[in-house]
Amino acid sequence: MSHARIRSDNRRMVGKLLVIALAMFGFGYALVPMYRAICDALGINVLSVAERQQPGMAAGKPVNTQVDTSRLITVEFDANARGPWEFKPAVRSLQVHPGEMATVMYEFRNVQSRAMAAQAIPSYAPKQATAHFNKLECFCFTEHTLAPGESKAWPVVFVIDPKLPKDVTTITLSYTFFEVGGKVPQAPAGGAVKATSAAMAWEPRT
Repeated sequence: MSHARIRSDNRRMVGKLLVIALAMFGFGYALVPMYRAICDALGINVLSVAERQQPGMAAGKPVNTQVDTSRLITVEFDANARGPWEFKPAVRSLQVHPGEMATVMYEFRNVQSRAMAAQAIPSYAPKQATAHFNKLECFCFTEHTLAPGESKAWPVVFVIDPKLPKDVTTITLSYTFFEVGGKVPQAPAGGAVKATSAAMAWEPRT
């Protein structure tokens, strides 16, 4: 077989391979609109339906599909301090949608003349709300040591599970802040008088 015949056969083979490759590329490209059209017609293209219902997704903005905007839950905040110090929420209540992330600040001041170690324990009302109140960040996770007269403001970041029973419209989050025993030195003589004076001088923020 001559070299010319071999080159001719090779060119034909390369041409056939290019045609096949282009045909496969075109078929694959056409599969996308075909798949979308078929799935839309059958009602099984979940992504396409979600994009139409959430226009923010098309602009590249994430949308939290877990937020139940049809409900509003009132969350009340309470604070109890077992000891001579100041402890309170920055706000008394918030209204949030289930699934919506929210933040509330709690303020604390050690009005004693000594350092103290303390920790907060949360409680919930009604009780059935406990399993549905999810804290993402909370000062209650750890102990805290504060110097004499030191003030702190701590966040509580939370989300209420959309599975919260429909009859629950108000949740009370209450913290009890107590001193952890044996972690700090005893108060010096006259400390109670100084603590009382410091407490009277501090004006809580509203």
